[in-house]
Amino acid sequence: MRVSSLFLAITLALGAAGAAAAAPVGPEMARIPGGRYLPLFARGPGSVRVAPFALDRRPVTRGEYLAFVRTRPGWRRDRVRRAFAGPGYLAGWPAADSAGAARELRLPATGVSWFAAKAYCAWRGKRLPTTDEWEFAALASESARDAARDPAFVARLLALYTSRRPRPVGSTFRNVYGVWDLHGLAWEWTLDFNSLMVSDDSRGTAARDHALYCAAGVIGATDARNYPAFLRYGFRAALEGRTTIDGLGFRCAQDL
Repeated sequence: MRVSSLFLAITLALGAAGAAAAAPVGPEMARIPGGRYLPLFARGPGSVRVAPFALDRRPVTRGEYLAFVRTRPGWRRDRVRRAFAGPGYLAGWPAADSAGAARELRLPATGVSWFAAKAYCAWRGKRLPTTDEWEFAALASESARDAARDPAFVARLLALYTSRRPRPVGSTFRNVYGVWDLHGLAWEWTLDFNSLMVSDDSRGTAARDHALYCAAGVIGATDARNYPAFLRYGFRAALEGRTTIDGLGFRCAQDL
């Protein structure tokens, strides 16, 4: 079931943001100062302003997600409603109430649907990051806030993207904000993952979707050399809310 209504997406985002505002920002989160950036596929003229926000320093781990399903058993693998999670939901776990041995508990929680990831973040008093927030934070290298036009950084991200394998969180690099593993460990959900395909008239979504898979996508992009971003946007375009993929995880965000 694709979350394809712009009104529904806005309503969900506002509701999640309101719930997250009440929780304090803990040491497990990095404060991102915000600013302006130019998305790969701009939804209007000029750059986009991103307000300051907090982002989990690391992706949610299996151990952390296990605590959630034990508290909220409706999200167990053997009890979850199929409208909210596909057949691959937590398929890598040895049992519905076990995420594996000690080392496996440090792996990122993958095989989690958008609905499940959103429920987990709400349980923690947080929310999923928006696509603009995620992309803004992902521009940063270890030493620069915006390294997207650095050929060496782009090449390094491509190498990380093509060598994904199960590794504990904290295995890639920490960027200038203190955020680990935005690249190369697992793909990550965003709150409005399908917003690029939603227009003012929802009947016109197909053109935007198809543009990500052909040369028209390059023509419409703001930076034709940002290959890692093309991969991320193309991957998101193929997702639905109940999608569950072994290499797809998430982390939470909060308003500041």
